[in-house]
Amino acid sequence: NFTYYPATGLAKGNEHSEFAGWAFPFPGVFLMEEFISEDEESEMVELMDRDDWKPSQSGRKKQDYGPKVNFKKQRMKAGSFTGLPSFSKKIVAQMKSCSVLGSFLPVEQCNLDYVPERGSAIDPHFDDWWLWGERLVSLNLLSKTVLSMSCDSEDSIQLFPTFSKENGELSPPGSSTQTSACKNSGEERISCTLSSKPVPSKEVTVAIHLPRRSLVVLYGDARYKWKHAIYRKHIEHRRICVTFRELSAEFSAGGRHEELGKELLETALSFQGRPV
Repeated sequence: NFTYYPATGLAKGNEHSEFAGWAFPFPGVFLMEEFISEDEESEMVELMDRDDWKPSQSGRKKQDYGPKVNFKKQRMKAGSFTGLPSFSKKIVAQMKSCSVLGSFLPVEQCNLDYVPERGSAIDPHFDDWWLWGERLVSLNLLSKTVLSMSCDSEDSIQLFPTFSKENGELSPPGSSTQTSACKNSGEERISCTLSSKPVPSKEVTVAIHLPRRSLVVLYGDARYKWKHAIYRKHIEHRRICVTFRELSAEFSAGGRHEELGKELLETALSFQGRPV
C-alpha cells in the first residue's frame, strides 16, 4: 500500500489505498538504474546458461557460488567452493563507484532464475545475519519486477502528510517537518503545522520497483527490520536475480572466525569459480 521513491527516500501511500496522501522515510535502500548495459546483460546471461540451473524452492532455479552452509546449526565449510565466476569480476569492480559499496567484498554469489510458467516467487524473509553482513546487493536482469517489503514489528510508523512544492517533490521530515510556509487569502506568509499519525508497522507494505538491469542494495533498517519478497504476480517474464553477499563481523577482521573469513574471501575474489 506504499511505494518507495528513490529520489526522496520516502515510501508514499498509493493513490487508491487508505494511506493516499501520507508518507514516511524508508531508509536503507540504494537503487541504481542501468547499472550494466544491454550487451553486458546478454553476455552475463549467456554465460550463466552454459552451466546447469538446479531446482530451488517456489518455482525458482539457482546457481550458487559460495561456501557450504548449515544455517540452523551455524556451521560452514568451504566445500567445493572455488570462487565467484569470472564474469562477475567487472561487476564487482563497478560496485566501488556506488557510495554505499566502497568497501564491499562479496564472498558469495547466488543466481536465481524466475519464470511465470513455474510460478516463481520467494516468500517474505530475512537473509541470515550470522554469516552474511549488512549489505545485500542484487542485480535485476531480463525483466522488471517489484521487491515487496513487510514488517512483523509491534512498533508503529509515524506517517506525515505529503504536499507538493513548486517542483512537485515530496518533502521529508527535517526539511519542512512540522512547519511549512503557506499563504492565506491575504497573501501573508504564515506557519502551518503539519500533523502526523501513527500506524501499526504490520499494516504497511512497501513496493520497491526494480527496473531491468538495475542494482539494489538493502542495508540498515531495510535489511534488519523489513522482510523482503518477490510475489508471483510481479514475475511477468523470465527474470534473473544475481545476489552478492558479504561476511558478517564474526567472520571479518577482529571477529571470532576471522581466519576462515580471510580464506573464503581469497577464494571468492579469485573469480575462478563454477556453480557448487
